[in-house]
Amino acid sequence: MQSHWRRGCWMLVALACGLLAVPLAAEAQQAGRTVTIGYLGNSSPALESNVVEAFREGLRQLGYVEGRNLIITYQWAGGQQERFAVLAAELVRLKPDVILTSGTPGTLAAKQATQSIPIVTVAGDLVAAGLVSSLAKPGGNVTGLSALTPELDGKRLQLLKEAVPKLSRLAVLRNPDNPFTTISWKATQPAAQALGVKLQPVEARGANDLDRALARIKSARPDGLVVLPDRFLLAYRESIIQFVVKNRLPGMFPFREFAQEGGLMAYEADFADMYRRAATFVDKIVKGRKPADLPVEQPTRFALVINMKTAKALGLKIPPSIMVRADQVIE
Repeated sequence: MQSHWRRGCWMLVALACGLLAVPLAAEAQQAGRTVTIGYLGNSSPALESNVVEAFREGLRQLGYVEGRNLIITYQWAGGQQERFAVLAAELVRLKPDVILTSGTPGTLAAKQATQSIPIVTVAGDLVAAGLVSSLAKPGGNVTGLSALTPELDGKRLQLLKEAVPKLSRLAVLRNPDNPFTTISWKATQPAAQALGVKLQPVEARGANDLDRALARIKSARPDGLVVLPDRFLLAYRESIIQFVVKNRLPGMFPFREFAQEGGLMAYEADFADMYRRAATFVDKIVKGRKPADLPVEQPTRFALVINMKTAKALGLKIPPSIMVRADQVIE
């Protein structure tokens, strides 16, 4: 009887050890695995260094170290949207574990290139662009973070009007090939009407279009310029900033880099924070979660950047009501 009891105890111990060994073995296998990520960028490493570093920082915090258990392969479009399809296809041929994209056009190209490799994106309205079925249930191979906040475009106009009270005619630069800018344009119009500001839309699809668009803006002689969110336009920010500085135009921009490099103001969803959070999506997918089941997240942090050097050059006194809301003031 006692021997049977002892044998039963040993069997229970062995079973328990076996059960413990399963997760430990899986954990050890996971630890020894090298994760590969394909990164589809809009412009260049230098122009997108802040978001790339934020993404890499998020990965490091989760235990992924390049050269040890992580490989990131980058493909850069250099501000040429027509290259996205070719670059996305090249990444797909490498068969990475996950593809990271930024912006709607690049994500659409990646989704067209593969329906099986998981795609994590930081883009505009993922639902309207047909990238996901819904924010709660993406339903395909795309998930990530949506920069869509309906009040953001109106807020940009409100802040610019507060800074430039005499503002009555405003040029709006947009890329019509980006579906997200169509949404932003629709949101901007009622906000302008409420503020008594007349809008003049100007379109730019590429580098040659941009030169013509800036010439049109100069001929129209507006009181200011608003650039709608588009990472292609971000890639050409140097030309846009040179234009507004030369023509003494107060501008409101959708990315902080514009203000950091000479534009008057920028109000954005905090993209560095969103790219840092994108790393958690990669981690979940690597550990077995399906993008179809990972709800799309929305911005939780926003940033107002004011370039006081530019304000002084334009003869503007930024009201205290705006200054107290600034997250970064460039002197």
